[in-house]
Amino acid sequence: MPFLPSLPEEAHLSDLFRRFPDHVRPLMAYTDSLLRGPGELPIGARELIASFVSGLNACHFCHHSHRIYAETFGIDGALIDALIDGIDTAPVATELRPLLHYVKKLNTLPSRMVPADAEAVYAAGWSERALYEAVSIAGLFNMMNRIVEGCGINFDYTAHPEQHPAADRDPARQAHSYGHFGDRTLGEETGGD
Repeated sequence: MPFLPSLPEEAHLSDLFRRFPDHVRPLMAYTDSLLRGPGELPIGARELIASFVSGLNACHFCHHSHRIYAETFGIDGALIDALIDGIDTAPVATELRPLLHYVKKLNTLPSRMVPADAEAVYAAGWSERALYEAVSIAGLFNMMNRIVEGCGINFDYTAHPEQHPAADRDPARQAHSYGHFGDRTLGEETGGD
């Protein structure tokens, strides 16, 4: 049950954003830029990090929503589950392991980050830009997970996968997923991609 009485019993993030629309557009523009814009990390890897961080935070809504996006961009959903169980035992590309270890440590022990954590990422072949993208995604989803959990958003995409914006699994239609979500939420539907 949501913690805000004005939300419906099965509350979706769009219900919260319609109730408090002031910051939706800039938040969705930032999210589109970070997760869909040009970057060193492939879009699938960015969505994997979003789902992974949300899983670490036990944010059911964000974990499953971004798992669907990750799958849309070629990531096996079972891989995300395996990462939650253990990065070193998950069937993930070797070069992603240090980046995911960095994100996990940042997520749980941010004040304990040390230069060696970043050096392991660089030794795996990633640039400063890639690390910054991963850090930014982790930061965004820590914020989003707390908004979702703090307001009691309880919509379940595992029960309603057909209602996800990427239900058709067509990556070409997801170029500006978050901006379109914000527009639809605010009742200003755009043409879309």
